[in-house]
Parts: sequence; structure tokens; C-alpha cells
Amino acid sequence: MAATLPHQDLVAAIPRLRRYARVLTGEGTRADDLVQDTLARAWEKRGLWLAGSDLRAWLFTIMHNVFVNQRALARRDARNVSIDDPDASAAAWQLPVPATQFTRVELMETMQSVARLSPEQREVLVLAAVEEMRYEEIAAVMGIPVGTVMSRLSRAREKLRRTNGDAPLQLKVVR
Repeated sequence: MAATLPHQDLVAAIPRLRRYARVLTGEGTRADDLVQDTLARAWEKRGLWLAGSDLRAWLFTIMHNVFVNQRALARRDARNVSIDDPDASAAAWQLPVPATQFTRVELMETMQSVARLSPEQREVLVLAAVEEMRYEEIAAVMGIPVGTVMSRLSRAREKLRRTNGDAPLQLKVVR
């Protein structure tokens, strides 16, 4: 199976692959990485190449698909910001509208407080407050009972209130 790709044609295609990668990425280093990823993928899938068909066209198709997949992954990763990462840059927490300095400081303080919650509380809080999931949905996602979701969310909110110096909520009992 290792002999299915013609070695001389494969080596001869590398300069063309580099040129195409340079067009796709716009940068030499990223282009070289793309060529390497393309050749690795081609080697993995070498059994799919039909002997006698245009190897260069097959390699270019692979390169295009690898590039599109990498770009989609990069965009998805750029949208996902981990609140677990203490080194996450402040730029990752941008508001959709220009904020005042006070709003930015308040947001950063809130995110630091959320980061201090236990992972279980933080996950429930984010799913409820950011993703706007119902208790039942959170329970299904996490594989825990609804009562545990409610308890963790209550404790997370209370800890945030204490951390931010807010007084605990006083519930009035109406009889």
C-alpha cells in the first residue's frame, strides 16, 4: 500500500503545493504548515488515490479541504473563550458596544469572581446565565439531577453576591 503514490510525482508537486498554500494563507510559515498537513493527509488517504489519475489535482483538493477545515476550526476557536484559562486576554471579553471604563472594570471583576467558583458551580452558572438553558436542559447536559443544578446555581449566585459585596437577597414570605 505504501507504493500507491508515485514518489517522483509527489516530490515534483511540492513547489506547486507551496505556491497554492501561499495564495491561500498569505504567509510563508503558515503555507509550509499547510503543505505539511496536506502531505500527511494525502499519505493517510493514499489508498483513495486512483492510479493514473492526476495526482496534483488530488493533492490540491486535499489542500483546499484541509485549509477550509483549519479556517473553520480557527473561527470556532476564536468564538470560544475559556473562563477557566487564567491567562485569557482581556480582549477576549469584549462587549458588543463600546463600554465605559467603569463597565470594563466591572466586567473584568465579574469574570474574575466567576473564575473563582468551583468548576461545577461555574459550569451551571454559565449554562444558565450565558447560554440561557433551563434547569432540565442543564441537568441533561451535565448528567446530574435537576435538584443538584438548582443547588449549584444557588450556591454560585450566593458566592458571587458575597464576593461582590452585595447583600444576600431577602425573600419576603407572603401569607
